[in-house]
Amino acid sequence: MFNFHKIDIIPEDYDYLDVMAVDIYGKLKHVTLPKSYVSEKIFKEGIGFDASNYGFAKVTDSDMVAIPDLTKMYLEENDNMKIIHVLADVINPSTGSFFDQYPRSITKETLNYIKKSNIADDVKLLVELEFHIFDNVNYKISSDESYYYIESSEGLGDNKDYPKTNDSSYHLNEPYDIHFNLRNEIVKVLENAGIPVKYHHHEVGIAQHEIELNFTSLVDTADNVTLAKYLIRKVAEEYGLYVTFMPKPLYNMPGNGMHVHQYLEKNGKSLFVGDELYNLSKIALNYIAGILNHSLSGSLLAWSNPSTNSYKRLVPGFEAPISASFSKGSRSASIRIPGYLKKSDTRIEFRTGDATSNVYFFLSSMILAGLTGIEENLNPIDLGFHSKGENDKEFPLNLKDVIYGLKKDNEYLKTFPKPLINKWIDLKIKEANMIYSIPNPKEFELYFEL
Repeated sequence: MFNFHKIDIIPEDYDYLDVMAVDIYGKLKHVTLPKSYVSEKIFKEGIGFDASNYGFAKVTDSDMVAIPDLTKMYLEENDNMKIIHVLADVINPSTGSFFDQYPRSITKETLNYIKKSNIADDVKLLVELEFHIFDNVNYKISSDESYYYIESSEGLGDNKDYPKTNDSSYHLNEPYDIHFNLRNEIVKVLENAGIPVKYHHHEVGIAQHEIELNFTSLVDTADNVTLAKYLIRKVAEEYGLYVTFMPKPLYNMPGNGMHVHQYLEKNGKSLFVGDELYNLSKIALNYIAGILNHSLSGSLLAWSNPSTNSYKRLVPGFEAPISASFSKGSRSASIRIPGYLKKSDTRIEFRTGDATSNVYFFLSSMILAGLTGIEENLNPIDLGFHSKGENDKEFPLNLKDVIYGLKKDNEYLKTFPKPLINKWIDLKIKEANMIYSIPNPKEFELYFEL
């Protein structure tokens, strides 16, 4: 097993410097420098790269500079190699400023916006990461053939006879929880990397798992989720296994969400604790109204659920929210107020999003939507959002509709440059057009003989 841990200073003994940045989809990319090339100048002035291949810039104006963030350094020791991994910020050399479309830039600017608003000085977030672990995955799409095939030792593919204690695998115990030790190894790596973990367990579906991170501030949360997805896959690979965070990889089975618990904070105290409904404060209710209002338009979902597969998870019957709703203790509501908490720990959980999102964009847009609710003094009860789940405030439930919603409703995205919003709209419309043009096997079953 490789050793991966957070470091605060650059060690003398290492072989490579690996500079990591995220693309427009939130996926980690990297460029690796041998120690012989690394100098103090690299750490201060960064290294140039082609941002057009990250989805942010035109080929004719694509030169950007990745600046290592020395507060986010990690040492990997593996196969007699020592590699310093470091997350990077991105500078636009033509302006000398942080590139305003880069995901980390937007998240940092969102945190600054929170502080300037005088409403709060921080936001704390806890993210639940749900994912599937498979033994083997194959898929193909062509003009004359389309399929995917999945195998899991828990009972998929050639292992369909794997025993189950009941219809639900939630909190499944050993020996049936066959990846218990793997999750332990993952959590050990995450904690060594400075990513705080609350707990882990088997989820409801076959081969479905969850690792719940602990509360951190906005930028740290986005970085931790991005790094955690990378490390979860990296550890699983050492076991010869595949991990996916796809919202709906298996038909007629529960999907993977990325639930976000959260509260605004000022002077070290939560602003969400109060004497209103469910021990919430007025600010918390306003914040809920803002999130649900911009979700109902589709705009927020364009960031929190930005894939066609997202809307195969958001269907009735699988604890996946399909309406703008909030309630205490309901896992069918878009926003749940956990029922097991003391009043002093009151917070909200946004259950709609998933990990096909760029987490930097998702968290930033969600918070900005909430702040709009506070600024406009919106009341979620008056807006008809108070229900345990499904109601007449149904979300647009396909990618095209939420993107059209973003076109109409984006003024609240104060830290998102208009060129980025327009680029996201164009990318996602093309993506939707491509996916929706491909026949699937169910269509053959329904329509072949008509």
